[in-house]
Amino acid sequence: MRKLCFAGALVVLLSLAGLRLLLEATVPAQPPPQEEEAIQLISPSPSVEPAEVIVGRASWYGPGFHGRPTSSGVPYNRFALTAAHRRLRAGTVVRVTNLRNQRTAVLVVNDWGPVPEDREIDVSEAAAEVLGFREQGLARVRIEVYRAANTPL
Repeated sequence: MRKLCFAGALVVLLSLAGLRLLLEATVPAQPPPQEEEAIQLISPSPSVEPAEVIVGRASWYGPGFHGRPTSSGVPYNRFALTAAHRRLRAGTVVRVTNLRNQRTAVLVVNDWGPVPEDREIDVSEAAAEVLGFREQGLARVRIEVYRAANTPL
């Protein structure tokens, strides 16, 4: 049995090596790109636009929920950069900006909420600290929605 597995693997490797040689022989060599072109090939400038922008109030939740399961099944970690949103699916990536101080944080939605209707998003305690409103408890924010879970980019 081992001899058959080894023989099969050897056949696959030799086939791939032959295919590589065939491709190298049929594809003409291209001249090396100029320095400016090489820089563009290595580091293209992405132009990512948010799919949606929401403005509203944010609050945060922390110690009392730490370790308890979120609606996505992942245990809540008050030290992670996560958020809860009433409508956005788990896995959605958002950039939240505190409109008072312009501090931003990129968060992943992993829970449903917030419970109070006058709030748009609940962020983790760590996110509230990064955004600069942990002490106040509430902040007016802009939420840029960048990617919904299980949707093509």
